[in-house]
Amino acid sequence: MSTSSQQPLAERLRPRALGEVIGQQHVLGEGMALRVAFESGQPHSCILWGPPGVGKTTIARLMADAFDAQFLSISAVLGGVKEIREAVDLALTARDGLDPQRTIVFVDEVHRFNKSQQDAFLPHVESGLFTFIGATTENPSFEVNSALLSRAAVYVLQSLNEEDLAHIIAKAQSIDAVPALDSEAQKRLIAYADGDARRLLNTLETLAVSAKHEGLTEITDTWLLKVLGERMRRYDKGGEQFYDTISALHKSVRGSDPDAALYWLVRMLDGGAEPKYMARRLIRMASEDIGLADPRALRLALDAAEVYERLGSPEGELALAECVVYLAVAPKSNAVYKAFNEVRALVKKDGTRPVPMHLRNAPTKLMKELDYGKGYRYAHDEEDGFAAGETYLPQGMESAKFYHPVERGLEIKIADKLRELRNKNKQAGH
Repeated sequence: MSTSSQQPLAERLRPRALGEVIGQQHVLGEGMALRVAFESGQPHSCILWGPPGVGKTTIARLMADAFDAQFLSISAVLGGVKEIREAVDLALTARDGLDPQRTIVFVDEVHRFNKSQQDAFLPHVESGLFTFIGATTENPSFEVNSALLSRAAVYVLQSLNEEDLAHIIAKAQSIDAVPALDSEAQKRLIAYADGDARRLLNTLETLAVSAKHEGLTEITDTWLLKVLGERMRRYDKGGEQFYDTISALHKSVRGSDPDAALYWLVRMLDGGAEPKYMARRLIRMASEDIGLADPRALRLALDAAEVYERLGSPEGELALAECVVYLAVAPKSNAVYKAFNEVRALVKKDGTRPVPMHLRNAPTKLMKELDYGKGYRYAHDEEDGFAAGETYLPQGMESAKFYHPVERGLEIKIADKLRELRNKNKQAGH
């Protein structure tokens, strides 16, 4: 057996030229962004974002080949600052040698690196010592430091379609790596791969070994089912599909559709999502989308989380289902969520305003002498427990109304109460 035949099938079929890449034509086709980058003659740092098995590593290797660059690969799962330093040393050696060479540093699963590890790349990317290429299954907006992200173009890669996967099968058969497949077996295998070329190739390799052992010249659907058993579900707990599904659940709750919400909850649980994580997401939904329109929703979400902690699976999952249905049918309000974000944005851009003297604490004699707390009106001593006309925002800051309750659920009454209090303030000249 030749050395090449001993290599994994995925390596034997790895594209050696850009034109051999299967899929990703939205970025690699003629005139498309990444294709233009290859043809520019000048490599640039980038992030390749996409689900597993779509060619992120292959594209990075091809970019190194296209620019005759040294290719250094770091796994963010296994590596750390030590590996980054080693890459820097190798890049310096390549740059300063008798035959200067560019370096491309490829970081697989870059989202696994913490902030300090990601920051370690910055000075070398800025100096041009090497070109940085990160691969991630996670949304880089959330998982990659903004400083690093601002210095890298982001290319979004997509799951391979059925035609792409059929092409890969044909390539494997063209080098006699796998026997023939009947049409139903091929359809099932493509569905099983679910857009992941690596998964398809690994499965093909397993099937080829089993088929050879049994002396089969064709893989039938019946035999395929026997070998694979019940079709395994592809559920990438840390990848894009995971977040797409939780997004569907959240939006179904927000849209007050209990049936769809239940469906997506069960899809996630059935696919292997951690129920404790699901419980945390339900608590978030109760706060973000229901809020004070029905404060019981948050309590119910907390109760559901506690019930699951006590019962575990599968009994405790029923409490999560009960919570999902309640959240879906509850009146909705994102008024507090919007108000919180508005204030956070204001505080971020605004200066640090001093606390007004009448609102300051005065635990010592000196502080009292300095008028800390002077003029403060104790609301409990005022009529109806409300100090009409009192101000609580920093001096010089315009009167602001961040919280606007909606006319749904309990917030109807809250809105009425706020109108009454604001009218009292108005009458008091505030």
